Amino acid sequence: MKNVLRRASALLLAVLLIVPAYAEDTSAEGRKQDLEFLYEEVLKKHHPDVFANSSEEEFTALKTEIESRLETESETEFLMDLMRLTALVGDSHTMVSLGGNADLRAYPYSAAQQGDSWMLSLAPAKDKALLGQEIVSLAGKPLPEAMEALAPLFSSDNPVHLRRQIRQACNIADIYEYMGLVEKDAPLEIGLKNGKTLSLEPASMEELGNIELSRLSDQIKNFAKTAAQDASYLSMPLDKNTYYIQYNVCIEDEKLSMEDFAAGVAKDLDAGSYQRIVLDLRNNGGGSDGLIWPVLTLARAAMDNGAELVGLIGERTFSSALINAVEIQEMGGVLAGEAAGGSVCHFGAVQSLQLPNTKMRGQISSKFIDINTLLDAGAGRGVEALEPDIEIPQTLDDTLNGKDTAIEWLLAHPEKLEQKAYPDAPLTRGRFVGQLYQALGSPDVSQDTPPFPDCFGIEWYLQPLTWAYQEGVAKGCADGKFYAARPVTWGEAAAFLTRAAEALGLEANPDHRSGPIPQALVSVSSPAVTTAWELGVLPTDADPAKPITRAQGEAMAEALAALQK
Repeated sequence: MKNVLRRASALLLAVLLIVPAYAEDTSAEGRKQDLEFLYEEVLKKHHPDVFANSSEEEFTALKTEIESRLETESETEFLMDLMRLTALVGDSHTMVSLGGNADLRAYPYSAAQQGDSWMLSLAPAKDKALLGQEIVSLAGKPLPEAMEALAPLFSSDNPVHLRRQIRQACNIADIYEYMGLVEKDAPLEIGLKNGKTLSLEPASMEELGNIELSRLSDQIKNFAKTAAQDASYLSMPLDKNTYYIQYNVCIEDEKLSMEDFAAGVAKDLDAGSYQRIVLDLRNNGGGSDGLIWPVLTLARAAMDNGAELVGLIGERTFSSALINAVEIQEMGGVLAGEAAGGSVCHFGAVQSLQLPNTKMRGQISSKFIDINTLLDAGAGRGVEALEPDIEIPQTLDDTLNGKDTAIEWLLAHPEKLEQKAYPDAPLTRGRFVGQLYQALGSPDVSQDTPPFPDCFGIEWYLQPLTWAYQEGVAKGCADGKFYAARPVTWGEAAAFLTRAAEALGLEANPDHRSGPIPQALVSVSSPAVTTAWELGVLPTDADPAKPITRAQGEAMAEALAALQK
């Protein structure tokens, strides 16, 4: 897995194309060349599925609209035109960057996320007393409406990432003017929940530097020891039961290799008796997902000895770090914190781009990473924000008082945590073997090496799969691989069930039979289906035209276990 996913999602940027050797030209003709280059040579030729979320007609209509104003618009307006065109792709990794050569103006304010709310985090010094107040409106519109009006400018594939993109740019005056929310050079009205209204004038970046500002961060009394550090990765014990690892970027530190870092973690784990390992991905925006593998391997060994793995995620958890978070669930670990900015399945493997005339920069995805087909933990999930199993939002009071809300909660709850159940998610081959193993009492099994060549070595169902292999329950596919993340068919489910019954010497119980086998199951044309029906372990409403759900798999496993009694 580490090699497959690393190749799929690495975000180390590379020049995408050989840019045409145009003389720099920012006239209407130069802009037209850049527009054509971006749309025809970059998006249409190099994106894996440029029309996945918007039709070609939508792209063409907007492109025609942009062409109609190339003579009259400013460089900043052209930048926003290109941002809007690229945002039609609906891909968080594909964008034209805000900034570059544009002469942007800004309002002297910023906002911080607090649960589902925005809090005023920076303002002119004269408005210092308003810091920390909830923002309820922008430009005379309720905040949700204002965000919806600004959304077409920002490339995103889920609401969490979109919200973050808008909030990070919420002080740029040009975006409000471009989207028609504020008149040219007019002030921005910011409504606060306490009834106050801020009226802020736009300023150039140079002018902004001369304005006396107050920051909410200046009110922080102290910082939690788990606050984000200026390091790629670090670790420490939090107490005698909890070991903490902060992983901030999926890029190896030049001064501390991952191999050496993992060796230090291993030494700490050997010296203690930790019941919980916390892997903090809340500040990690990506890089190469395979880098963390030595630490995941250590965590797997600790879990096999009874420790619990908890991953922390938040809106900054993105791209390769997102994949690492799903890997934590694949290991049987629990995710806590807040919804991630990254989507479970997503476009990635990013390459950089620069337009030949205006020199505006951006990036484009080159692959679609379908975690749904790569990991059991991703089964049934698509292009959607990764949700934590346990939601623990950071509170403003805790931030100002130097407390890490999620860490404080975890330390106060040492009990075993559980993943969120997805009973209607598709049942994978790996999960069904795991369900069978657990229902049958988790028989003892010796495990030296993974039983199939496509095993990753960290899966929560690795021991069950080893048992199934050794007992002849799971024999793999024609090429010798198991394909654990593939949805199990009714024929495969019946084969696993009948082989398990044979291995355990279980026989049909007349009380478990449900009459003649349904015609729908007969259509599967598998002898194992008939045998499994006779055993009484297939549901009466089995429908081969529909995927098997996790809940159905659990019921079949329990029905087989009942034959032991």
